Amino acid sequence: MLITENILVALAGLKANIMRSLLTMLGIIIGIASVIAIMTVGNSITIMVNQTMQDLGANNLQMGVMQKSQKGESTDTGMNYGEGYVREMADSDLITQEMMDDLLTEYKDNIKYVMCTEEMTGYYEPGKVSKGNTDAKVNLIGKNADAIKFKNLDMLAGRQFISHDYSAAKKVCMVSDKLVDRLYKGDYDGVIGKEIEVIANGSYYKFYVVGVYEFVQESFSLGSSDNPTTDLYIPYETARVATHKQNKGIQYCDLVTTIDTNNDEFATQVRDFFNMKYYAKNDAYEVACISMTSMMDSMNSMISMIQLALSVIAAISLVVGGIGVMNIMLVSITERTKEIGTRKALGATNGSIRLQFITESVVICLIGGIIGMLAGVGLGTFAVKMMGYEAAVSVESIVIAVGFSMAIGVFFGYYPANKAAKLNPIDALRYE
Repeated sequence: MLITENILVALAGLKANIMRSLLTMLGIIIGIASVIAIMTVGNSITIMVNQTMQDLGANNLQMGVMQKSQKGESTDTGMNYGEGYVREMADSDLITQEMMDDLLTEYKDNIKYVMCTEEMTGYYEPGKVSKGNTDAKVNLIGKNADAIKFKNLDMLAGRQFISHDYSAAKKVCMVSDKLVDRLYKGDYDGVIGKEIEVIANGSYYKFYVVGVYEFVQESFSLGSSDNPTTDLYIPYETARVATHKQNKGIQYCDLVTTIDTNNDEFATQVRDFFNMKYYAKNDAYEVACISMTSMMDSMNSMISMIQLALSVIAAISLVVGGIGVMNIMLVSITERTKEIGTRKALGATNGSIRLQFITESVVICLIGGIIGMLAGVGLGTFAVKMMGYEAAVSVESIVIAVGFSMAIGVFFGYYPANKAAKLNPIDALRYE
């Protein structure tokens, strides 16, 4: 028999026993659907994480002064404070502007921006700006000139900060259009110059609005769509005065590198530059520098490992489904023993008998795989939508899953097919 004839015979057999066929396919359907759903959710989360990291600046280096790892040592007073004890950070431990200028001179072709940020509100405890009975949630953030340039804000009214705002620590701010829409009925020009009061961490701050920027929703923005938590920007120096940080040094900052810079290698160079030149004699603190690219790679690797582990667990049901296919094929051979004997008596070879039953097994698994694929895509898309992300269906996972289902059909169908091929035609014709 030709392949097409074998397929038609297999489909006719499935149609004759629809319920038994569906129950046979159930393990294959569940296994394929589970694997594809897990892959869809994993891919969607990976894309979301990567997009968020890109929004934060995937080509950034995070640099800061950290305590050295050291064992307990005797102090001048003869006291031992134990492993991990370090003295309190002093102004002399911080990175000075002269150090940063030296770094920029040394690596002027690698560094595009040096961004300094002072967060005055917590991520899960935003500040609040009120007008009458209406309020808007804000993250109160101080940023230097480079950090504001990096944000590339689209201004709808007013202006961005000027050099005098930074140097004089002026009490000025830039607010989002969402805040103005909520509190001032969208009067962007009218809000310029107005004084607003921000409540943040139990403290009250007053600033004058100098600009309104267009808000862009980010992956992890808090708040509802009509009242999202938006950023309220003030000059970096203003934030440091407000938080009573009068020292001139820098503890943390982000470096934005040029596009042709290898961030992992450059992070090591920056770390060595500070620690060998300025912190070699510092007994308690050193400069650490990490690449967000490596952080993103680590997160992707972790998600992939979890995704793989869950897929392997889900794939167990494929093995169970394969055993079910083998079982039903053995039952089918028993029921069709006389048919096999008749075909052999008419000259059918062992190979044609074997091919017929392997084809039936593959057809069962393939149909189950297609149903499982559709169910997996639907289930995965639904789960991702419920999480609030965009679904990213992996074509590769679909191809692998369906191909694997066909492989199961061949693997678990071979034994029953081979058993059918080896039947003695005389005994088969006598079988009752």
